[in-house]
Amino acid sequence: MSDVPLIQDLLSVSPCEYAEALPREQYIDPAIHQLWTPMPRIAGPAFTVKCGKGDHLSLHAAIYRAKPGDVLVVEADHDFASTGGNVCAVAKQRGVVAMIIDGLVRDIGEIRGIQFPVYARGVIPVPAAKDKIYPFNQPIQCGGVTVYAGDYIVADEDGIAVIPQAQLIQIYTAGKSRTDKDAAMDLAQWEKQHSQKIEAKLQALGFNE
Repeated sequence: MSDVPLIQDLLSVSPCEYAEALPREQYIDPAIHQLWTPMPRIAGPAFTVKCGKGDHLSLHAAIYRAKPGDVLVVEADHDFASTGGNVCAVAKQRGVVAMIIDGLVRDIGEIRGIQFPVYARGVIPVPAAKDKIYPFNQPIQCGGVTVYAGDYIVADEDGIAVIPQAQLIQIYTAGKSRTDKDAAMDLAQWEKQHSQKIEAKLQALGFNE
């Protein structure tokens, strides 16, 4: 495949299948998880945001600067809420796909009510301040992954994959191939193949029980 995959193409492949070619280091810490369910799978380019200690001004400004289709990926404080119901409602209205926040949020009932996808470490009622601003779309740390602006995010209930922009075609092609292979087998066929693989591994290790 030579063409860059479209967002609907990326959505057709689970983060599980991207693991066929994407290393563990490109998966965000599972402590950053869906904050309501059932949440749809999301995909889009990363708009990266850094918030200061005890501050969330950068994120609140980012919702007016991200483009429709972007995923806000945020390096945030772990002690205060970085976003809430109204901020998420405006983000959704302006076409932001989702927020991936290495931090906390509040107003989860409102966020769930508008069905805006948010991944974070948890919730807390106390908001951060609005005193510090950092440049947008700089490399940030989110859940142990260095995320660059334009990297592609694919996330669902299984986790959050960060696909480097330069490797998008390669990673998508490998994930799609695995998806198609699995779809072509029923459970009996999969079990037969799996059993043969496991037994061969055991034999190679000299395990005969």
